[in-house]
Amino acid sequence: MLLGHLPGARGVLCKPSKAALNASSSFTSQLSLRDSVSHLQKEGRSAAALTSSAPFRRASPPAASGGRRTIHRTSLRAPPLSPRPRRTPRLSAGPQTAPGRPDYRSRHPHSPRPLRVACARRSPSLSFPCPGPALGARTSPWAGAGAEVPPSMASALGRLSGSRFGSVALGRGARRPRSWPPGPAAGRGCGAAGGGAGSGPTRGLAQGPSPGGAAGGGGARRAPWLVAGLAAGLAGVAAASVQHLARAEMVPRTEGAAGRLERADELALRCGSFMAQPVTALSELRARPGDMKTQMELLIMETQAQVCQALAHLDRGASFSVDRWERKEGGGGISCVLQDGQVFEKAGVSVSVVHGNLSEEAAKQMRSRGKILKTKNGQLAFCAMGVSSVIHPKNPHAPTFHFNYRYFEIEEADGNKQWWFGGGCDLTPTYLNQEDAVHFHKTIKDACDQHDPSLYPKFKQWCDDYFVIKHRGERRGIGGIFFDDLDSPSKEDVFHFVQSCARAVVPSYIPLVKKHCNDPFTPEEKQWQQLRRGRYVEFNLLYDRGTKFGLFTPGSRIESILMSLPLTARWEYMHAPPKNSKEAEILEVLHHPKDWVH
Repeated sequence: MLLGHLPGARGVLCKPSKAALNASSSFTSQLSLRDSVSHLQKEGRSAAALTSSAPFRRASPPAASGGRRTIHRTSLRAPPLSPRPRRTPRLSAGPQTAPGRPDYRSRHPHSPRPLRVACARRSPSLSFPCPGPALGARTSPWAGAGAEVPPSMASALGRLSGSRFGSVALGRGARRPRSWPPGPAAGRGCGAAGGGAGSGPTRGLAQGPSPGGAAGGGGARRAPWLVAGLAAGLAGVAAASVQHLARAEMVPRTEGAAGRLERADELALRCGSFMAQPVTALSELRARPGDMKTQMELLIMETQAQVCQALAHLDRGASFSVDRWERKEGGGGISCVLQDGQVFEKAGVSVSVVHGNLSEEAAKQMRSRGKILKTKNGQLAFCAMGVSSVIHPKNPHAPTFHFNYRYFEIEEADGNKQWWFGGGCDLTPTYLNQEDAVHFHKTIKDACDQHDPSLYPKFKQWCDDYFVIKHRGERRGIGGIFFDDLDSPSKEDVFHFVQSCARAVVPSYIPLVKKHCNDPFTPEEKQWQQLRRGRYVEFNLLYDRGTKFGLFTPGSRIESILMSLPLTARWEYMHAPPKNSKEAEILEVLHHPKDWVH
């Protein structure tokens, strides 16, 4: 039996002659199944509703003279279940036919119309007729917007439409008009649940034909069921195939690739806030995201940026000169220096990431601290990185500040690796302010207590013992914390401790400078500041481990090593402050360190 070609167009429901069938088959083989599927989607109908609602022509008994049947047109449309909504072109992708212009087929009669899957008018999912829950249970990922069907799918459907069986099942037996006027919707398209609970009333296989479809006699009474079943089955298979292809095309990247891409984006975003790009190439950092060298380099770059931004914000109008340098033996660094600002006389924040072979002098310095190092041919491979800063304000009532955090790796001759962390921070005021000292030490203690309450007392004592100008018999300042050769309990634990200390730099120091940068001072107070800076220079050049390591390492950049020295300093012969003066008060604390937080 042949079914009328499309909903809304007049079709044929009769038994044709053999010649007519051959002619009809030849004509329908030129058409594409894509046209019917596209129109089904735009109309939002089920296949069973097609057979019941489309107008058809009934055949009268054959005349006695010629054996021909007289065709009488009837219009037996089933009333729509709900008011027909106004068509809008937004659900269909591709060009639309403008008013007054011929449609695509009339303008291009020999070009097949591209197959589009459009959302049903009343359903949030595709409107392919669903013969049962098995084919209609899933919602297509293309629901809600028009989309092109993959070429492989369109090709398969085109081949199917070329056969007589496909033409008969899809209603290709009648001549199709040049335009496709939409007909009234006879029922709701299949929803995501395949017509289950919660979907609107549908007219399809589950409910049978409309009364108009049943009025056509014995053969006509059964034909719509057969044709509708074939059409629904084919369309259901098409829907499942399209959905399968859509799912195949929408498969995400593997977790490894997605993870690497996400890490790459995060790394680029993080590096965008630094004063300069890291010393190590981003490709190398991405290749070893979990390595401690990568984590430490990102931490020191981040610390440098945070401190420089805080200082520049406080000293408005001043700017840092950013100097990137390379070491021919391996590695390099980034030095950021602010000089002659309104608030800071000199402030330097330097990052270095170096590697190569230790010099004999540097190895001897490490052995003096108890390190057992096995060299090969007198060489010892190493990797070292750190951030170091010394800040000298102009106002004598604002304290000088120093911090340094570093990481070392040594590879011995037998391949064994040793690693450790070191660093600390300390405050060097020209005049003592009790509140400043308490604030500074309490902030540092809070950072240490996050990991172990015993760390601050131990490292504070270490600081008091380390920053000693031995030939003067006095400390460089009022202390802070200091640690070195820290390699337990684990690499990750120590790293997180160092991270907490580095993040405490800005809140421990910047409020003190902000508090005192505009304090009035006398020439005598400025002179005392210059004398104390002379003591600072003495310690850095004679005792500081970082300065000595840099000076003993081949290829080191001297300008960056001596960046810690102030612009101006003063030495006077046999200078001694008056008793009970403010200058004598600070000297007492430098000779006898105090506990500032208990």
